[in-house]
Amino acid sequence: MSLPDTPTANLPQGDVRLLDTPIAQTLLTTSLVARLAYTGKDATPRLIPVNFLWNGQELVIGAFAGTYKIRDLRARPDVAITIDTADVPPKALMLRGKVTLAEVEGVLPEYAITQRKVMGDEMGNAYVAAIDKPGLRMVRIALHPAWVGVLDFQDRFPERTPELVLTAQRGDS
Repeated sequence: MSLPDTPTANLPQGDVRLLDTPIAQTLLTTSLVARLAYTGKDATPRLIPVNFLWNGQELVIGAFAGTYKIRDLRARPDVAITIDTADVPPKALMLRGKVTLAEVEGVLPEYAITQRKVMGDEMGNAYVAAIDKPGLRMVRIALHPAWVGVLDFQDRFPERTPELVLTAQRGDS
């Protein structure tokens, strides 16, 4: 497999500098839904779709206080997050680390930005106004990635992909 000649081309999966790759930057700034994996109270895995905002340093998810997700993340803050496409070939950004949680009064600013990004300004603003009532408490879930993986199935494949598969993907005979 030959990788393009860029400063990040030869970085191993897990290296946080992979956040600087074009694929990672594209996926971090899309309106795609991410998938958050964490461990539930009963010690079994959970996987849920979430909207997110990348602020250049951390991936931020807004959630409502008092939910099972918040309870479980307080007990076990280790998470995995993926943002991926269904295109052919697919592209995927995988992140791992411990989240930090901060409870706030009212609508979390990043949550409002995310809703406008996903719904559009008019609908996003209307939704945020509808929920921004006294007593609303939200939680800022932030991941500063400790491990990063990027797949594009052209130049970056899962580790230990059999050579037979790589050859077929490249179209070699």
